[in-house]
Amino acid sequence: MRPAFSRSVALAALTTTALFGLAVPAYAQDAAPQSDSATDSSDNGEIIVSARRRDETLQSTPVAITAVNAASLENKASVNIGDLTGAAPNLLITQQNSGAQAANLSIRGLTYADIEKSQTPTVGVVIDGITIGTNTGQLVDSFDIEQVEVLRGPQGTLFGANTIGGVLNIRRTKPTMHTGAKLEASYGRWNTWNTKAIVNFGNDTNWGVKAWYFHNATDGFYNNVIQKRSGGWSKGDTFGASMLYKSDTFDAQLTVENTIQSFDPVVANIANSSEVFCAFEPAVECNRNNTKDIYTVFSAPAESHYHAPSATLEMNLDLGAIKLTSITGWRHSREEQTQDFDGSSTDLYYVDRRQHYTQWSQELRASGQVGSTFDYVVGGYFFGSKYDLTQWSRVFGFNPTVVPTLFDKNAQHVEGKTNSYAFFGDFNWAFADRWRLSFGGRWSHDNKKLWNGFAPGVLVDPATVSQSKFAAVGSGNANFNKFTPKVGIDFRPNSDVMFYGSWSRGYRSGGFSPRAATAATASTPFQPETVDAWEIGTKLAFLDRKLQLNFAGFVSDYKNMQQNLTVPGGPTGNQTITGNVPGGAIIRGLEFDGTFRPVEGLKFTATAAYMKSHFRNFIANGVLPAGLVYPGGLTAPASGIGPYNYSANHLIYAPEFSGSFEAEYKVPTSFGSVAATVGLRHIAPYDEQISANSLTAANIGGVAGVTVNGNDVRVRTQTQDLLDASMTFNFAVSGADAYFRVYGRNLLDERTTTHAFTVAGLWSFGMGLEPASYGATLGIKF
Repeated sequence: MRPAFSRSVALAALTTTALFGLAVPAYAQDAAPQSDSATDSSDNGEIIVSARRRDETLQSTPVAITAVNAASLENKASVNIGDLTGAAPNLLITQQNSGAQAANLSIRGLTYADIEKSQTPTVGVVIDGITIGTNTGQLVDSFDIEQVEVLRGPQGTLFGANTIGGVLNIRRTKPTMHTGAKLEASYGRWNTWNTKAIVNFGNDTNWGVKAWYFHNATDGFYNNVIQKRSGGWSKGDTFGASMLYKSDTFDAQLTVENTIQSFDPVVANIANSSEVFCAFEPAVECNRNNTKDIYTVFSAPAESHYHAPSATLEMNLDLGAIKLTSITGWRHSREEQTQDFDGSSTDLYYVDRRQHYTQWSQELRASGQVGSTFDYVVGGYFFGSKYDLTQWSRVFGFNPTVVPTLFDKNAQHVEGKTNSYAFFGDFNWAFADRWRLSFGGRWSHDNKKLWNGFAPGVLVDPATVSQSKFAAVGSGNANFNKFTPKVGIDFRPNSDVMFYGSWSRGYRSGGFSPRAATAATASTPFQPETVDAWEIGTKLAFLDRKLQLNFAGFVSDYKNMQQNLTVPGGPTGNQTITGNVPGGAIIRGLEFDGTFRPVEGLKFTATAAYMKSHFRNFIANGVLPAGLVYPGGLTAPASGIGPYNYSANHLIYAPEFSGSFEAEYKVPTSFGSVAATVGLRHIAPYDEQISANSLTAANIGGVAGVTVNGNDVRVRTQTQDLLDASMTFNFAVSGADAYFRVYGRNLLDERTTTHAFTVAGLWSFGMGLEPASYGATLGIKF
């Protein structure tokens, strides 16, 4: 751990001493909840979570879970959930601009950073019971969130496939059923404006309506010297309504919302002289570092437009001994995005991507108890999705005035479809005094279809795109079935101590490669991957539960890992497809999180995570460099493609150490109260792409190949010490509760990448972490 971290801890402590109030914690609040606060059900700070489809206290749940409430995001004036990074052990959330609301999510070192909609996430994002089916759309707005539950480790039994790393279970606030409103406006650095409004109506008894609107806009924190303006601008609007009906035995909630977003998908050029594109670019734009240099960009104008309406209907029927739940979801998105991927002032690689995506899901479940020692949740689930993508590319165009749709006569068109269904059960059996057995499983069936084609040497008008306009490269249709069990046991010697252990299996479905360029590769599916996870832990409470400490240790065995591979074929001689690496990886880790409330109004929270990971026999194909002398007189294959041994590389988005500390204090005043918070999140360096730093000629199974000596240093982040602070003044205005807040994010001004990528020896690009930001918020509630 570098000395700067020690200095940062000292600074945080000093700042805590100087500030005389801390409010709105990083975890669920202590105060009794309103509709826009966290679910904290008792005076001693017990937090209620529903991650196991049951309402139970956080400390009695025998899984590694952290509950984060909306207040920690509101304190920083966060626009999306990205500021949750580090708020739970081994949690990373970063953004990449290649897709709208596209997130790279990693829990316990498991991630898959790909925006293509035929690829599925490793970490599930679930909003009010509805799973978002792709990485695009996962970076959801932080507006109107009641609580985020971060579940670490495979969660397939209750949340389905594609949750091998874990789940972010997000709960929005419910209609209060009485008249009230919350209005808020923020202004901050980079000319950033946020306005929020929530309005509630109801009869205080059995029905309520909530309507909301959220607007955000910023000029961005990049300096585009070619366009002579700020880069990375964005503006967005989210609005909707939710209607709730409740009776003694039945409740139903219908939510309809829409997100409209436009932004500049800026990338920074980090290519170096060893890559092809640098030969065509001005020297000043090459060989730049991945810290301060990435905030100066040279790209041509580009825009992304995103529209994403959605609807959710949840119904619950309480029959006494059994509770029935139905959750129906529909989401649609339309994206039009141009992007200057090379990030230089030379027109080398510019794309225009148009796509549509629709998903719908239905979950039915029953829960209840049998006697006093056995409870259960059982159910069925259906998920369907379809999407289409058309991409026009301007490669070595050297003329930015010709739009890609009038340049590219070989535009690519992809259509995909998924239908999945599953049956699941999760059971708890208190088989002896103080002992409980938890077990269950899920059987999943996935059908994946993909059609891939290119325009046959003619221009295709975006207004008339259809499959008939393209010559088919190939298509595929495959079925995948998997049963994923889990079993755990917990022991509670008393009400303040719990020990637990578990084993679970996670499953991520197979599919087809959207970038395939031959009939054979387009029709050949990649297979599912699995994770076997072992976990032991303890949850402890001391000092009348004023001090709560949680510890967990885990081992994850990652098998049949899905990775992008290079194989012969296609117009350029080789192509990138998704395939499986049987060797997989082993990930081991230790985790801690704790809360301490020494006196009324004062609260400390902390997390820490240590993780060690390595690949096993990670060998994949790649283009062999010229001029290597191979041992034993071996020669490179005629195709020029041979085995690459990546076994010594780091897993991506898997820092060895991360931790956080936050202090909060709230004191009454003559005008109301003053509250303040200060927090530090430390994240050790981690790699963002499986890549090659240097190569050594090798004999790999009797074939000429190379050993990869670690990932490219340009895709490795710097150490991050993220210091955030806020102070809130609460006061009354004409009978309403008002507040004024000043806030700061990343006050130490850390600068590094959030996403970085090298492209087959051609060029490299990255995106930057938001530098130091600060501002003020004014709000009122009544």
